[in-house]
Amino acid sequence: MRDMAARPKITTVPEYLELLTPAQRAKLKPVLTLIRKAVPGSVPVISYGIPAFRQDKVFIYCAAFKAHIGIYPPVRGDARLVAALKRYAGPKGNLQFPFDEPLPRGLVTRVARALAKARLS
Repeated sequence: MRDMAARPKITTVPEYLELLTPAQRAKLKPVLTLIRKAVPGSVPVISYGIPAFRQDKVFIYCAAFKAHIGIYPPVRGDARLVAALKRYAGPKGNLQFPFDEPLPRGLVTRVARALAKARLS
């Protein structure tokens, strides 16, 4: 993302995408599409200055960084999914999908569904 200090207040996901480099935008857009398809009826919003999806409340956040896509919050309660995500988990369990690797689309879909189920139940 460009200089954070000079960044205007973002209110929509398209505004957020416009502030990204073309490479970041190309990596984040498929993640947003996967989340939207995985959780029908979810609405993209900006929360804490980054893209998020909500139904009754926000259940997932995602952002583009210099070399990865981050997804928050950590997945909990599904041991098999947590184990499958281990290589992408940061120190606090938040996920980091590196730009230099193919996006694990199936895992992103499973994460979106698991977080929606956990946060919206």
